[in-house]
Amino acid sequence: MSFLKELINSEIDEVLREELHERIDIVSHKIKFMDRVPVVCLDTSNMQSLTLANEINAAGGILETDILGAVYIIYYQQGKTLNDLMREVPSLIDPEWAAVKNGRIVLLNDDVNKERSPANAVTLIEDFAEMLHPGYFIFGGEGDKWIRFGV
Repeated sequence: MSFLKELINSEIDEVLREELHERIDIVSHKIKFMDRVPVVCLDTSNMQSLTLANEINAAGGILETDILGAVYIIYYQQGKTLNDLMREVPSLIDPEWAAVKNGRIVLLNDDVNKERSPANAVTLIEDFAEMLHPGYFIFGGEGDKWIRFGV
């Protein structure tokens, strides 16, 4: 998580910087005791994306290369809102994927990644932790920045 420490340490506001470190420490401590969750992150062409790999890993996920081995599939496309994704994703989904059968498709709103600030990165990691470990993390981002998508 060196990328994250560097990003947080770039925060000028000392109080905010300390708060961000505390928030990440909470996530890091909890996921230490959990299994890594295989995740595939797809764009609206069903191409795998590595854009959010660091944040997914920091939240206890591990990027999976085989879509059939993914516990969660996260659809994220730069410039796309949740409404855009809700219109486009249904035609992209294969009902044979395990994540689809288990209702583990997530749509992620683009605006969480527009400004690459320390606070936004920490919030995104909290969102991923909440997505991948439901019941263990509740940060309140569901419905606003991301949604579980049932087919």
